Amino acid sequence: MEGGSSKLQSIQDAIRSSDLAHGTSEQDSEQNGLVVENRIELIKKLGDLKITEKSELASLAECLTVASKHLESDISNCLAHFLVLGTKASIWCGKHLKMTLMSTEESQEEEHENLQPLDCESLSYLGMYMMETPPFMGIPHPAHVEVDKSRQREPISATHPAGCKPTIKMIIGFEVSNPGAPAIRAPLFLDLLSFSGASFSALARYPVFVEKMTVDIVETFFDEELNLIKDSLPEIKSFVSEEVVVKVTQEVIDSVIRLCGTYARALNWESWEEKLERDKTDMDFQGAKSMNHVINVTKCTVEKLCEMGVVAANNGGSLVPIINMSWKGVVTLLQLGDGVLATKVNVAVLISNLISLVNESIRRAAEAWFSSLKENISVTEARKAFLPVKFYLVTAVKISSLYPYQAYLVRSEITKCILMMSMLKCSLSKENLLKTASDVFTELLEKTSLDLLIAMLNSVKVKQELKVEFLDYLFSEGSCTGSVAGDPSNMQIMVDLFSTCGEVLPGERTLLIGHISLFLNFLRFSLDLDDDVKLWIAGKLDWFFDMLVNEEVYSSILLLQVPVLYGCGKTVEVVWQPMFSSLLNALQTFMLVVSSNPAWTELESFLLENLFHPHFLCWEIVMELWCFMVRHAESGMVSGIVGKLCSLMKLVASTESVLVADSAVRKVARSISTILTFGAQSMVDQVYMAIVRDEGTQLSSVMCLALFMEGFPLNLLSDKMKRIVTQRIMSDYCLFIENFDEKSMNSLDCGLFGAPVFALSSSLQSLQINTSDINVKTLKFLVAIIHNYKVCEDKLMKDQYRKLLSETLGIISNVRHLYASLEMEKVICELENLFISGPDVSDTHLYECKPDLALFMAGLAHMDIKETDESSNISALWDLYHMLLGEQHWAFIHLAITAFGYFSARTNCNKLWRFVPQNAALSYDLAFGNEANLDRFMSEFKVFLEKETALLTITASSDQLGLLVREGLKLKEMFQKFSNVIIETAECGYMEIDGEKQTMELNSGGHSSRKRKFPDGIEKGMELLQSGMKVIVDSISQLQRNDQPSSNALTDNFLTTFSRLEAEISQLVGLAGTD
Repeated sequence: MEGGSSKLQSIQDAIRSSDLAHGTSEQDSEQNGLVVENRIELIKKLGDLKITEKSELASLAECLTVASKHLESDISNCLAHFLVLGTKASIWCGKHLKMTLMSTEESQEEEHENLQPLDCESLSYLGMYMMETPPFMGIPHPAHVEVDKSRQREPISATHPAGCKPTIKMIIGFEVSNPGAPAIRAPLFLDLLSFSGASFSALARYPVFVEKMTVDIVETFFDEELNLIKDSLPEIKSFVSEEVVVKVTQEVIDSVIRLCGTYARALNWESWEEKLERDKTDMDFQGAKSMNHVINVTKCTVEKLCEMGVVAANNGGSLVPIINMSWKGVVTLLQLGDGVLATKVNVAVLISNLISLVNESIRRAAEAWFSSLKENISVTEARKAFLPVKFYLVTAVKISSLYPYQAYLVRSEITKCILMMSMLKCSLSKENLLKTASDVFTELLEKTSLDLLIAMLNSVKVKQELKVEFLDYLFSEGSCTGSVAGDPSNMQIMVDLFSTCGEVLPGERTLLIGHISLFLNFLRFSLDLDDDVKLWIAGKLDWFFDMLVNEEVYSSILLLQVPVLYGCGKTVEVVWQPMFSSLLNALQTFMLVVSSNPAWTELESFLLENLFHPHFLCWEIVMELWCFMVRHAESGMVSGIVGKLCSLMKLVASTESVLVADSAVRKVARSISTILTFGAQSMVDQVYMAIVRDEGTQLSSVMCLALFMEGFPLNLLSDKMKRIVTQRIMSDYCLFIENFDEKSMNSLDCGLFGAPVFALSSSLQSLQINTSDINVKTLKFLVAIIHNYKVCEDKLMKDQYRKLLSETLGIISNVRHLYASLEMEKVICELENLFISGPDVSDTHLYECKPDLALFMAGLAHMDIKETDESSNISALWDLYHMLLGEQHWAFIHLAITAFGYFSARTNCNKLWRFVPQNAALSYDLAFGNEANLDRFMSEFKVFLEKETALLTITASSDQLGLLVREGLKLKEMFQKFSNVIIETAECGYMEIDGEKQTMELNSGGHSSRKRKFPDGIEKGMELLQSGMKVIVDSISQLQRNDQPSSNALTDNFLTTFSRLEAEISQLVGLAGTD
């Protein structure tokens, strides 16, 4: 190697001579250039030469450290030389770094044999020498550690055994692989980073270059320096001075970002497209070449920072500052140049990388928790897992807000990521040991993840048709199974997550609930949405209800509990709610947000169209929303809604359907009664007066009965109205039972037969009627009903008798003093004969009476019973309880046990075991159900009574979920059958009008497509009438407060007349088509 040594010696001589000149004369640019060029040549030779002489290595190290001293002086004429020096040094370090990385899987011996750039003694000497070099840019250098001066030039080969051939990893600052050797610091790598930072800072002091050769040098310098930093990140943890290296790396990244900002602010970006077009002709038009150069270096920096962010994220630990600096730098640079710079960068890729980091972080956390779940996850552990995810999401939100269309291009990745997070939250909420993690997830990620979607949907830079397409992709029929589950290649992360984590909930349920949870978040945070997005979300409520019909969703909605954000500003906290309550709160929030928004019309139409939804859960939700509206809306609006419902009830009322629970008139009456429960007292009086104003007519009787049977809030009537209603109900009832006979029955309409009995039974609780007015005639009436039922052959009349029997049993169960009557024994014997020993025991329709029979049997606790074997009364009681407790249906079991529990706690009977049959439902073992045991019944009965008094808690279990899933499946089948009937009826229904066929939209609340246009004067008059009615309604409450006893009659007449007027005006408004 003598030839190589002589070459190196000549280079060193040149460098020394330049340094001597530097030491004896003033610094100038030419001398600086000569110094740097010599060092460039040295770097070129360094990779090819094997240095063995200690003196050569010492001289070489000495030469390498001089150049950085010149950077702070005026080097305008030779700046390119310095950049070339840094580039060559970076390439040299990068090359050997890659060689080291490729050899990491090889053994220590193989690595030493393959890589021998320097011998052990020379390397050690280089390390010791570099510890003397001064720090740059004010960054603390590891060389500040105290060093023994007497040994700085001495070889330290004793620390390395003979034959040791260290790798290049040691050169750039890694620990010596020999555990016994003292740690070698990272001086060379630190000096190179410091030189790079000083170079970037020096570039900021000069104008943007336009000369092609210099531009190429600068751009290459950017690329190589940032590449070296990126490649070294995975190995930083191996540095002895890890913290110092991280800090210096941060400083270099910061200097690059500052330089790009300085360049961008120095240029005029107006008409940039024209300028760049002119630059293609090699004509520098108003700084177009400078602009192109700035775009290139900024693009390079953004891409490299993105790569650094990904690499640092995958390594974590001490690289968190690098993650923070890199991604914040990306956001900063994307805002430069009025957005021009980002047009040259593939922003969609940046967002995609962030989404990948979110997915990977979520996957790692889920795998770690679900795979070995033995104890509660602490808040600290959960925050440690989710805070990086929040950072990535926040960064993605910032970039998406700047460039929403670029985010739209990766909408599929974003959507699936957020759905995965929504699904994970559901899974965490299900596990008791992960509830803390679910809390932290909700606090940190729920709103932030939604912001990523809102950034796209709210932007004016994304066309409306694209937004609609996106929402259809997210929330539409088949979106749950098509866009997510049906795309296994893109959703492998989600599949892996829930397959390897042993997910408690089945995949389909988790997927559907994830969609539902995401939609609820849109409703809950709808205040942040633009008006057009609110309108589209309102249009997706039908999809939402379709999802609720699914049996998996139905069971979860009723049973699961979830954490939700509650409050606003700094007072936000996480609270746990049943999912059903969370659902209602989200919908109510949406109602308030869109109350003064164009989306309100869409929402109101949705509520009206689903007023008769065939699925009970959806109907309950609709009624909850109507009641919420009544509580918070203006009185005029509420009055208008109730008025429309009353007009609708008049249209559908009929005597044939009033006693049918699911008939149209009963459904409307149920809706009116529910809504009025939350209305003002004056409104309740107003509706009642409007219904009974045509007292004596069949229509009025039907509507009144329907309202009573559906829980009309009679208790909210004014005191005066309560007295009137109570007196009327009791007088009608007494008159009916006194004149009850077969002849009177035949003279009445079948649908209204027994109306006074139904009215009294429905109003006993709400009106608190004085039961002393109900006497023994009621018991005789019950006996008469039983006799007539036995002999009746007409099917319709038999149905009426059966309904009367049930209602009368319900009335008696609320009147304690009747149980002390002598007639009660006869009633018990008649019931025993009807249900057990008589000829009608085979009548399967009698089961309809058993719920009210259970109430009647519970009331027997207030009867003085003599327990003698000779008593036919006690024998009949035993038989009746044997029948009830022997029922196998779960609903009848519950009713029977509840009744028996009430009876057992209050009766004077001592031989309660005599009331329990051998075949009681609770006597059978759960496993096989073929062995009855009385002790088992008593044990289960005790458990039942304890549960009745225990504090109710909602805890989801697989058994409960399974039962609700089966129930939901039955309800879905009923809903689908009903929907099919509606579709078939709508297709067949039409009517002839003026010789033209007009299709009718049945059961949907829709209007004919052909609408007659009234003159403008009529429509304007209707608006004035409505305004006047609103003023009157607002004043009625004041009239009632100021009402004097002397003017009661006048007030009543006014209210009656006003109710009639309101009904007529409502009808006119409907005919005129005025909203």
